[in-house]
Amino acid sequence: MARSRPRVWLLAGCGAVLLWAFVGQLVAVGRLLALFGLAGDAEPSPPPTALPPRRVYKSNGYLKVSCNGGLNQMRSEICDMVAVARLLNLTMVVPELDKRSFWADQSNFEDIFDVKHFIDTLRDEVHIVKQLPKRFGPEDSNNILNMPPVSWSDEKYYLHQILPLFSKYSVIHFNKTDARLANNGISTQLQLLRCRVNFHALKFTPQIEALGNKLVQKLQAKGSFVALHLRYEMDMLAFSGCNHGLSQEEAEELKRMRYAYPWWREKEIDSQAKRLQGLCPLTPEETSFILKALGFQKDTLIYIAAGEIYGGEKRLEPLQAAFPKLVRKETLLDLEALRQFQNHSSQMAALDFIVSTASDIFIPTYDGNMAKLVEGHRRFLGFRRSVLLDRQKLVGFIDLYNNKTISWNNFASSVQETHRNRVVQPSCRQKLENKPKEEDYFYANPHECLANSRFCSRTKDAISVSLRAVGRNSINTSSFNLRRQLKAHEPIQSQKIGSAAAHTSEEGGAISEANGGGNYLGEEKARRRPREAARGEAKVEHSDDDDDGDAISLSLSPPTPSRGAARAFDLVKRWRLGGVA
Repeated sequence: MARSRPRVWLLAGCGAVLLWAFVGQLVAVGRLLALFGLAGDAEPSPPPTALPPRRVYKSNGYLKVSCNGGLNQMRSEICDMVAVARLLNLTMVVPELDKRSFWADQSNFEDIFDVKHFIDTLRDEVHIVKQLPKRFGPEDSNNILNMPPVSWSDEKYYLHQILPLFSKYSVIHFNKTDARLANNGISTQLQLLRCRVNFHALKFTPQIEALGNKLVQKLQAKGSFVALHLRYEMDMLAFSGCNHGLSQEEAEELKRMRYAYPWWREKEIDSQAKRLQGLCPLTPEETSFILKALGFQKDTLIYIAAGEIYGGEKRLEPLQAAFPKLVRKETLLDLEALRQFQNHSSQMAALDFIVSTASDIFIPTYDGNMAKLVEGHRRFLGFRRSVLLDRQKLVGFIDLYNNKTISWNNFASSVQETHRNRVVQPSCRQKLENKPKEEDYFYANPHECLANSRFCSRTKDAISVSLRAVGRNSINTSSFNLRRQLKAHEPIQSQKIGSAAAHTSEEGGAISEANGGGNYLGEEKARRRPREAARGEAKVEHSDDDDDGDAISLSLSPPTPSRGAARAFDLVKRWRLGGVA
């Protein structure tokens, strides 16, 4: 009996060990199943992303930049300054955002963009630090040069005018950075880097991304939708001098505001002349005419991507009457969800940017910075449908219709005919010698970075990679892997202080992968496919017409029924916009 007791305890102990081992195996198997998405509906954790190897180089000094303007202008400035830091082998300080302009937004870089992602993504190109070393304090101001670089400058300017300054100063502070790098005449490597910063490194914070995606999901649950960038805020009207349709009192209020800002040079403005030149944003009433003329139906879901409209709800009444399904972020989200973003115009603009890039159709009523950057982003995401309005012709048509010179049918056909070829398609930037403000903006059409671009001029300095022919049914394609493309290029030559060699090119060349693009957006496309199948996908339909020749109509295919109920929508029943040239 005494001998059996140890055996009992031994068996009990072994049983307990085996039981715990079995439980441990079950837990491990459960985790393994969850990892592969086989256990319930739990989302698998994304695998850790390997950081690119850090680029090793001898820094010539520190580049500090203070951006100016609204969110989208600052976004392009950041891209430009990263390219400058790379060209000159500088250490870049995380950019400062504008806090002194009309919007008075006190947001810092890290309040809008994921600063860690920004630094990590670009570590194989530029060393970026969050702040200057403490040794560069107020007492060391003689070692810091504050200056604005010359607008629309090329690489030669930075290599020959800016780089030598680092022999005297350890830090150069660019206190203005708007449009300080040219659209063209920049080496292909730097053009690609500008794209990489814009499309990959500048990622919004998780909070902004989450709320922006929530807006998109709410809109997509209702069907397909149009993002209308209705640029009709008080600052736009005051600084442009556009007062068509306003009362005398409102016009005087805007004029007083313009005079209250000494940095705005143009004070006396002929509003009527600017409008007839197409330099004014369309009013909400004019916008309603144009949308109806283009064929949008009354039940079209329209998201207004804009700040506070001047004149409030009363000003929006004509547009609201024409399109009752008019929504804004303030009507889609509750007050609590937007509370943390209020009084932060740049953060609110970031939400509009997310919705605008995700919309089925994007239509800006003015070609400002947001309109241009959203256009470029939508090109990069596969040439998503964007309609670029010809305001100069449109205001003429509107005036003729309002004074009863032409009928509605004539007005509508004129509007449609004018915009037959103004739906964004693969194209090359228009370059104008010595007129950088008038030529096509790089960020609106970065053709060097687009896989399915039309053939664009190349130079001996550009890398010759064959472009695929643009077929009628091959418009909706993703862009190539920027990082892989950058790695395939010759490295940008290291620049040292005193070096006279300038690594420049006369023209930015056209670049595309010969095999039809890489997998930079492959995961994004794979993620979008189930949603596109569920709600219908925009596509181009071709038709032959005896009167108009080869034409296209923009329509949306009916969605596949989901959960027993199909979400029927018909944004554009018959919209004649012209064929692919």
